[in-house]
Formats: sequence, C-alpha cells, structure tokens
Amino acid sequence: MQTKSKKAARILLAAGLAAAAAAPAFAQTNVTVSGLVDTFAGSMRMAGDASSTAVVNSGGMTTSWFGFKGTEDLGSGLKAKFALTSFIQADTGRQGRFPAGDTLFSRDANVGLTGDFGAISIGRDLAPNFLPTILFNPFGDSFNFAPLILHADVPLFGGAGWTNSLAGDTGWSNELLYTTPNFGGLQANIHYQFGEVAGDNSKHNIGANALYFNGPIALTAFYHNVKVNNPLPAPLNNVQPAGNIPFASGAVATRQTAWMVGGSYDFTVAKAFATYGKTSHDIDLSDKTLQLGVSVPAGGGKVLASWAQTKRDGAAVGADLKRNTTAIGYDYDMSKRTDLYGIVMNDRITNRESGNSFGVGVRHRF
Repeated sequence: MQTKSKKAARILLAAGLAAAAAAPAFAQTNVTVSGLVDTFAGSMRMAGDASSTAVVNSGGMTTSWFGFKGTEDLGSGLKAKFALTSFIQADTGRQGRFPAGDTLFSRDANVGLTGDFGAISIGRDLAPNFLPTILFNPFGDSFNFAPLILHADVPLFGGAGWTNSLAGDTGWSNELLYTTPNFGGLQANIHYQFGEVAGDNSKHNIGANALYFNGPIALTAFYHNVKVNNPLPAPLNNVQPAGNIPFASGAVATRQTAWMVGGSYDFTVAKAFATYGKTSHDIDLSDKTLQLGVSVPAGGGKVLASWAQTKRDGAAVGADLKRNTTAIGYDYDMSKRTDLYGIVMNDRITNRESGNSFGVGVRHRF
C-alpha cells in the first residue's frame, strides 16, 4: 500500500509539474505600490474666518495618498484588476483627508474585470462628479486652492457656515461601476451605489459621466441623483454635508440632483477651461456654479488661474447668497515626478469677511 501511495504521489507530482509547465505565460499578477506626497507651507483664511492661520498642510495641489494596484491577465483580452489606496495627511501622518471620518482605504477599495466590453468595478470607487471636475479646471484635484473643487466638495467650518454644493462625496462606497470602451475619444461611466438600508430599496445613488478627448479639444458632462452620503456611515437622512450654521429654514434635504457640463481647448500658447453646473434638492435650495480657468506654459512650468462663482438661492437659505473664489499660481516641473508650486487665493461670500490665502509647496509622485 505504501509503494502504491508513493507511486500515486509521483504521478500527481509529475502531472502538477506538467500542468505548471504548460500554463500560459499570461497567467501572472502584476502588483504595484504607488502614491503621491504633497505638502505646502503658507497662510489660510477662507471667507468668514476671523483671521489667518499659518499652516503646514497636506495636499496643496493633490491629496496625498498611497496604496496597491494590480492586474492579472486572464487571456482572450480579459484581465482582473484591484485597487486598495488610502488618503494620507502628509503634514501629520494621519490617514484620510480630514482629522477624522475617512476609512482606511477611502480612496479605492475595489476589484473588477476589464476587457473588450469595457470595465466593471465593485467596491469603493470614484463618484460621477470626480473626473469631470478635476480634469476641467487648471488646478486639478486641489482641495485647498482649486476654486471649482472648493465650491463643489469642501464645506467651510469657519464663520461662513458654507456647505459644499455636491452631496455624496467624490467617492462612493458599495458601488457598481461600469466603464464603456473608448469610442474615438469618447468614454462613459455608469455608477450605482447601494444604500444598504433594510426595507428601503429606494435609498441609493445613481449617476453617469462622459469624457471626450480629441486633439486640442476636450468635453465632459456628469449627472447624479444622491440619497446617501459618503463615506458611510454619514447620516442617511441628510445629503447636505453640515457646516456649523444650519440652513435658515432648518430644512433638511434628503435627495440631491446635480449636473455639470464642461470643456477645454489647448491653443498651445494657453489652455482654456470652462464649466457650468447646477444642484437641486427636495427642499427649496439650489446652487449654480460657473468656473473659468487658464493654464499658460512658462519657463519650464505653467501659470495657472481660475475663478469660480456659486449663486445659492431658495427658502432654505433665506436671502440669495453668492460666493466668488479666485486663485493664481505657478507650477514648476523639476522632473517628471516632482514639482514645486506657489499659489495665492481670494475667497468672498455675501455678508462675510473675505479671506486671502497663499501656499508654497512640493509634490512628488512615486
């Protein structure tokens, strides 16, 4: 019996070695560790703040992050993919974008498949608004100095009590995301987030965006219908992130619809940007946001300028409000992975003290 067992083991071992030798070369998983560290020093005073604050902060041009991404070639044009990436505050070493609230992998936590059909992702991934807003303003995804991003995504917790226009965050948890193939420069993303509320199948987020790139011209649009805040567990019955001053009427919005269109054109000597969008709610509250910007190559870097204006009206806020934010900066490329930047910004809100900010920083990609 022992001899037969050894013989069987040898046969299984030989079969396993033969199968391994015959396995196609494409059955490999490639995992990369990558990220970005961005820190600046300066002075910050947003509209409504009582005074300026001298700071060393993270994310002057891009929110710092690190993590893991990988793909496996499954053959016949099909690949598996995953991403686990985390925001970090490079000035303190804390995880997340804020002192508290973000989960460990709040930037990405998803797995999916790509192929000729496009791509499918399951988990925490981008919201519909993210790519259209960061790609169509000259300051990209700066959550400190990009006027469009500040208006869309960053609440003010100082004296202004200004809530950000877009609900639902820039990333959605519990999401199914489908990305179409590229059709001559046109690509679309369809987003669906499960609310995971027992007995309430209507508690979900849906959205879509489209991006078109063809030579010097680029166009975009997005739409979303949001009923769930992110990252969970934010209050499910309030889609408007809370500032420190509630809406005048005390009303609470439980649903938001939003849309935006935008475009850019590269004239070589300068690249121009423009976006316009609107948010509406199930209470009397709406925002209309216009953004204009330009990026001009100069001396090994780029001069950047952007202005955004949001008009907020409705019974929820009482008298109409207006916010104007202007930023001007210079971003110098030291290499393909490292750049230095300097930015000045002015922020104004109706019946609030205006604020002036500036920052000088370095950004490194790895």
